[in-house]
Amino acid sequence: MKTAIVTDSTAYLPAALREELGIGMIPLSVTIDGETYEEETELGADRFYRMVGGGELPKTSQPPIGKFAECFRQLSENGFDAVVVVTLSSGISGTFASAVQAGDMAENMDVRVFDSEISCMMQGFYAVRGAKMARGGAGPDQIMDELATMQKTMNAFFMVDDLAHLQRGGRLSGAQALIGGLLQVKPLLHFKDKVIVPFEKIRTRKKAMGRIEQLLGEAVEENGPMEAAVIHANRPEDAAVWKESLEARYPEVEFTTSYFGPVIGTHLGEGSMGLGWVKK
Repeated sequence: MKTAIVTDSTAYLPAALREELGIGMIPLSVTIDGETYEEETELGADRFYRMVGGGELPKTSQPPIGKFAECFRQLSENGFDAVVVVTLSSGISGTFASAVQAGDMAENMDVRVFDSEISCMMQGFYAVRGAKMARGGAGPDQIMDELATMQKTMNAFFMVDDLAHLQRGGRLSGAQALIGGLLQVKPLLHFKDKVIVPFEKIRTRKKAMGRIEQLLGEAVEENGPMEAAVIHANRPEDAAVWKESLEARYPEVEFTTSYFGPVIGTHLGEGSMGLGWVKK
């Protein structure tokens, strides 16, 4: 059985890596000033942050079912018998449901859809692991089992730099944004039960990043060597400095750098930083 791996654009995998491993990508969309763009194909992160500035909050949308259906049809024509689709969390997007519906309609194709229950490069870790297994001859059952095992040690924490941005998106009340701003609160967020929820409130950016480092250290102590991603919202220099510091502190962890692209960046805001990891 020949198995393909597909993910959506919010995994923010580099195009070269997707091409190298043969990972398909279905884009989500973002609408800015009435114009709709597919992220990663029509709108990259750099241009997105230049466009949005402090203006009206963009709107995001999941891929239409037809995008997945066409992808599955093409894979079948290219000789694939099965496909494992890794989507961002079903708690924050209907992408998972769209993939499932398209899979139900697919002919001559065994479609499995894996709810990553997370997003960004952590979602990408699932797709990369699955693609490497598929190249080694693994079928959909083996791949889905491995992804479920990965989920046991997968975690990520995000620091939101701009509380007003969350408030504009309806994820924080005006009063909370005002009070948080006065106190310089930097809320740590994480995924729990498939949705983004507060984890802790930290007074400063430096302390928030230090707390995330501490959480990584606890994960390493419990699970051993990890692979991790430093993720930033238009703060590449800050991400590079943080990654260098983390590499010195945790030599048993393999670090990479990624970013919050247009869709996730819309909800978290410019300046956000995150760190996610999973057991090697």
